[in-house]
Amino acid sequence: MKIRIALLTLLIGMGLYAQEKVKVDGVATVVGDNIVLNSEIDAFKQELIQQSGGQIEISDCEMLEQIMNRKLLAHHAVIDSIVVNEGEIQQQVQRKTDYFTQQLGSPEKMLELYGFDNMKDLREELYRVEKEGLLIQKMQQELTSDIDNTPEEVKRYYNSLKAEGNLPEIGAEIELSQIVLNVEPSEVEIQRTLDRLKEIKKEVEDGASFKMKAILYSDDPGVTQNNGFYTIERNSPFVKEFKEAAFSLEEGEISQPFKSDFGYHILMVEKIRGKQRDVYHILMQPKADDEAVERVRDSLTLYREKILKMELTFDEAVLKYSDDKDTRLNEGVLMNPVSGDTKFEQTRMDPELYSKISSLEAGELSRVFLDETRQGGKMFKVLLLKSKTEAHEADLGKDYEKIMDLALQKKKTETIEKWSEDKIKDTYVKINESYLSCEFKSDWSKKNL
Repeated sequence: MKIRIALLTLLIGMGLYAQEKVKVDGVATVVGDNIVLNSEIDAFKQELIQQSGGQIEISDCEMLEQIMNRKLLAHHAVIDSIVVNEGEIQQQVQRKTDYFTQQLGSPEKMLELYGFDNMKDLREELYRVEKEGLLIQKMQQELTSDIDNTPEEVKRYYNSLKAEGNLPEIGAEIELSQIVLNVEPSEVEIQRTLDRLKEIKKEVEDGASFKMKAILYSDDPGVTQNNGFYTIERNSPFVKEFKEAAFSLEEGEISQPFKSDFGYHILMVEKIRGKQRDVYHILMQPKADDEAVERVRDSLTLYREKILKMELTFDEAVLKYSDDKDTRLNEGVLMNPVSGDTKFEQTRMDPELYSKISSLEAGELSRVFLDETRQGGKMFKVLLLKSKTEAHEADLGKDYEKIMDLALQKKKTETIEKWSEDKIKDTYVKINESYLSCEFKSDWSKKNL
């Protein structure tokens, strides 16, 4: 039987890591109003080990101090009345739920792996973690918003690393651009979907169960866990069309079919509770036929050939033909969601994506390949390997921005550490006796006060 552990997020990643408890769970420390459990220390350690590929070793004492620093930030964020946006929290919860469901294959597998009995409890824990994470992030921003580096400071930082023999290794990196063509369903298929939704609406109005219809017919992947049921508010992270439908209906009313980026919907308002709406929902996604699939494949293959023959530039093809709204006006350039820039470290890339471009040199095109949209539809892609940089020791000229970021992060870290030293003095801290022998960097036990 799996034991439920706290779901923890570090700056190093966004993963969850399920594990059996190594020691009897109990309170390791209390920082302000925040409790740190023994299981949290184990979970953080396992997460760090997993994310680093086993390259990082850390003791329980070191891990505990990192966690205590986070709890200290979260505690004072509340005291300082720092506010986090409810919609932003919910959006992050949904994003992570979708991500892990996709990675593991189904909501059931995610629940099994992380030791939860139902999606509601898992989402509540994710909500707690995300709220704390955002509070910490905003507190750090408050403390470091005025910090900057001059070019001279960056140079001094680089020279100090060089003198110490501690210049970082810059991993092999690539930049990618893409052309995307979506495979759209036919008008006939769209109309069939609309007609079916109208039929279901009438059947429910005549006495059938909306919930049962959702279980039987909805294409929403979450239906296996929630039976098509959602509680929403106006700032909830649902698409605009969904919220507009929910807040335009009275209790018991069923919407007409409506379209969003995810497909075609109907929903019924089960109950109105103040600012909240309890709704049941059915999503249907019209399927593209084989003829449409081949037509789109052939079209993108033709554009690729024209680019290779220099009858068309890649940038022109992106602007003229690509269906991807996020990259079409930016020459098709892909952004790294982790770093926020255009560089992807080869060792950290999605293996499936990397397999498409691993044999390419800079300036070469991938073959046309089939992929799936976030909404579950089909699309074809061709990738351009814009640039490729081999692994190397950091160089001030070539890697100035990375070195500048490292120097800036060092200043911010030092600022937060100084703030922590001051705040520890007037914050309630209780350390379990099993950790009193730890040699912390900061005076958490307040021996020197």
